[in-house]
Amino acid sequence: MMNIIAIDGPVGAGKSTVARALAKRLGYAYLDTGAMYRAIGWKAYAAGIECNDRNLERLCENTKIEVSLSDNLQRIFVDGKDITAEIRTPEMSRMSSIVSAFGPVRQHLVKLQRETGLIWARQYGGVVVEGRDMGTVVFPDAMYKFYLDADIAERGKRRWKELSDKGMEVELTETIRNIEERDANDKGRSIAPLRKAGDAALIDTTGLGLDEVVDRICMMIKTTKVRN
Repeated sequence: MMNIIAIDGPVGAGKSTVARALAKRLGYAYLDTGAMYRAIGWKAYAAGIECNDRNLERLCENTKIEVSLSDNLQRIFVDGKDITAEIRTPEMSRMSSIVSAFGPVRQHLVKLQRETGLIWARQYGGVVVEGRDMGTVVFPDAMYKFYLDADIAERGKRRWKELSDKGMEVELTETIRNIEERDANDKGRSIAPLRKAGDAALIDTTGLGLDEVVDRICMMIKTTKVRN
């Protein structure tokens, strides 16, 4: 497959920050697919609908999701409304985990993710895609695959700092508990559960800085045989 780099991993492993920095270094586009699930979760929450296959299938059919890039920063729109900031809350993270377990949502968004990724790969010469099933479902033939992880305490601190820096009042213990719940949902769902692809390189980001992780990935890319 053309220049597509897939990065998967759980909450707080650093995949969004790493993927964005890696894309910038390589001059590629950056696609945060998790934002699309948050977008559906946001609309379901705003509409107050009960999450089931029928309701979510109808919601997806009547929802226009658009993603755009500006200075390598992704913005996401639902029915023309920019909700980039609104989806970055613990509640929308929870809603994302809920809706992602339903087949109609995954079917709808996987198609959108593939289309967007392939278009951006051609347009920008390559794309770094990150999420939870990039290397296993969405882009199983990606040129390079990585799975980022870190211990739960480290992931909790990162997530807590991220939310605190945005002015949200959250407790560290509550943040870690939310991550544990999200992990259980993501790994335990029957449809496309979070897991490392068999041919993905595992990188433990515990104690590593951003540049260290990006340097390590770039070195692996240089020394790894390109898949046909």
